[in-house]
Amino acid sequence: MARQEQVLQLEPPHELKFRGPFTDVVTATLKLGNPTDRNVCFKVKTTAPRRYCVRPNSGIIDAGTSINVSVMLQPFDYDPNEKSKHKFMVQSMLAPYDMTDMEGVWKEAKPEELMDSKLRCAFELPLENDKTHDSESNKNVSSTPIKSELSSLPKSASSSLDDGEVKKIMEECKRLQMEVQRLREENKQIREEDGLRKRKVTSMASSPHSSSSQAMIREEGLSTRVLALCVLFSVIGVIIGKLAL
Repeated sequence: MARQEQVLQLEPPHELKFRGPFTDVVTATLKLGNPTDRNVCFKVKTTAPRRYCVRPNSGIIDAGTSINVSVMLQPFDYDPNEKSKHKFMVQSMLAPYDMTDMEGVWKEAKPEELMDSKLRCAFELPLENDKTHDSESNKNVSSTPIKSELSSLPKSASSSLDDGEVKKIMEECKRLQMEVQRLREENKQIREEDGLRKRKVTSMASSPHSSSSQAMIREEGLSTRVLALCVLFSVIGVIIGKLAL
């Protein structure tokens, strides 16, 4: 029995184009649309699984919706004389109404229930004109902020700035940047010293000898006061003795 005709709509329908340079990952997008009133299970397979990363490579497309599949070609040494023999196949089937296990549905599917579409792969490098156009567009994009900043200045101000004033402004900006950096370093150092002091206080408070050391300090303070009072009383006694004489 012949297989059913593919119900999914593929875009592009026949060929996936990958445009270099191929020194980095190149991604092509495959759109899968489901125009039916049934959910459709799908799988994306390739003849070169080590060369591509497909996300998502399987799933369910709800009725009347579509999804985008990203096909990522891994970096490789491109040879323009070598034609690509890589191919992709989109396999699909109508999802059962009572489906609970998609892997089980694929295993139990009958050949006449499966639908598939095949796509070939094409590699191409950008033309020299395209490279020149890209570089010029990049230059235009990079110069746009500068032009907008200059245009935002009053005409009198922009026309009155000479090279000397521009140089002074640049030096002032550099000096301010250095000052900000210095303040940041000082603030960082202050925070580190503050944290060190807090850690010392905490360690002293949690030390088992802290109570005994505090007691010793109190005793030393008391003995010092007693000694001072004795000296004071002796001085007063000497003075009173002299007056008595």
